[in-house]
Amino acid sequence: MATVNTVLGPISSDDLGVTLMHEHILYGYPGWDGDRTIAPLDRQAIVAAGVETLKQLKDEYGLNSYVDATALDGGRMPDILKEVSEKSGVNIICSTGYYYEGEGSPTYWKFRSSLGDVSGELYDLFMTEVTQGIMDTGIKAGALKVGSSKGEITDYEKIMFQTAARVSKETGVPIITHTQEGTMGPEQAELLIAAGANPKQIQIGHMSDNVDIQYQEETFKHGVYVSWDRMGLQGLVGCPMDAERIPVMIELIKKGYADKMMISHDFIITWLGRPLNLPEEALPLIANWHPSHLFKNIIPAFKEAGVTDDQINSIIKENPRRLFAGE
Repeated sequence: MATVNTVLGPISSDDLGVTLMHEHILYGYPGWDGDRTIAPLDRQAIVAAGVETLKQLKDEYGLNSYVDATALDGGRMPDILKEVSEKSGVNIICSTGYYYEGEGSPTYWKFRSSLGDVSGELYDLFMTEVTQGIMDTGIKAGALKVGSSKGEITDYEKIMFQTAARVSKETGVPIITHTQEGTMGPEQAELLIAAGANPKQIQIGHMSDNVDIQYQEETFKHGVYVSWDRMGLQGLVGCPMDAERIPVMIELIKKGYADKMMISHDFIITWLGRPLNLPEEALPLIANWHPSHLFKNIIPAFKEAGVTDDQINSIIKENPRRLFAGE
């Protein structure tokens, strides 16, 4: 048992229950807030959409906890997460950390690093958000989020990984990662472990973007958890089709990796800024990109292939508990 920071306060890891480990109540790419003249922030609408989605997941599928993987540079708003949690009855765990260099907002820290070492400043920031709270909200982050680029971990990203590892080692708060287009999973694990992180508190993310069994097993060798957390997002941003993913997931489960896997969607309930203008041909590709996809489609496919209830329970309930508990 360990204590987990939720937006409503600490709970036991034993009370997490069925958990989606990588989702977003809201998200905005850096620059969205400059467009507020045309697309103002509608707090009530964001809260209403979040509450509706989480209540459906709770009432229909027994969801108990929801990890919001929005980093500092993705429009994170802990006070909104708190209101959604209060009204939906679902535990929400918010994150601290920074997104990968290509889609984050690296200019501030890169400028500061040109004047000197910023690792101490980042450590103070992450540690404060985990142990004291985010700004003046009193809400403590319960996860550390970091990410790497396609085919490399840049110098900027390495500082984020090393800082997250240091804070995780000292606090027991787990690390969740972004891998770009299914690359750098083993390398992320190696870097974090070398920097002091407990492999049992590392979750390598977006493993659903690579259907190479060898890549998957090379990542597992490090003793970390892996998350197939872009399910339902297909044919876009480097994502394979679910029809390719699900057989690989089943094979890994049958090889004995069910106790190291998690499943989520990386779904964004509300995009900050203007509405997305998606082309018509993209709509069928994301028809199942919703956090109910796991329960409605993936679990039934698993059962049809002979995956047991105990294995499914490990993936959606026990593994998140173990990650937060460091087991």
